[in-house]
Amino acid sequence: MSGKTYGYVRVSTRTQNEDRQLIAMREFGVPPERIVVEKQSGKDFERPAYLRLVRSLRRGDVLVVKSIDRLGRNYAEILDQWGCLTKEKRVAIVVLDMPLLDTREHRDLTGVLVADIVLQLLSYVAQTEREYIRQRQAEGIAAAKARGIRFGRARIPMPEEFEALAIDWWHGRVSAVQAGRALGVSRATFQRRAEEWSQSQGLAKRGLALAPYL
Repeated sequence: MSGKTYGYVRVSTRTQNEDRQLIAMREFGVPPERIVVEKQSGKDFERPAYLRLVRSLRRGDVLVVKSIDRLGRNYAEILDQWGCLTKEKRVAIVVLDMPLLDTREHRDLTGVLVADIVLQLLSYVAQTEREYIRQRQAEGIAAAKARGIRFGRARIPMPEEFEALAIDWWHGRVSAVQAGRALGVSRATFQRRAEEWSQSQGLAKRGLALAPYL
């Protein structure tokens, strides 16, 4: 197949390193100036660099990717991109991690058929694995919450003066802003923690008599 060879490299976050994919591209023989690198989350999958690359591809060109998940975020999207590139734009695809996924012209009809079958199988397996991981994560989080494990940012520890200020706030002798300022925390943080504290003490609404506690 005559035409230009391009490489597409994508990493999911700006902190991930693309060196492994770049090395594979160079070893395959993709010219450095034709390697497109994109740091874009697979979650949104907007991929402006990839879309520009696809628009520039012409019949007879070759697109090289390290793995099939560079083409899409799920089974349906991978198959859609594969069909668009190979059947509509008449571009060949080479997946370096899977030699069977190579649609360049030197492959016979049987080879192309095998590539299509392998692609569908691998895409399905990849999506099923992601769904399984998400399910296990959800189950793990639910089980942890049932055991009382809290998620999110660590709670800010309250100074010793917190309880006295919480009592004053509950009686209306100080405002949440004043108490928070005295403790070095925000108004919202103090008020949330003071409300939690009052509930833990069995107190009713703020402002009611505190005689049982005192």
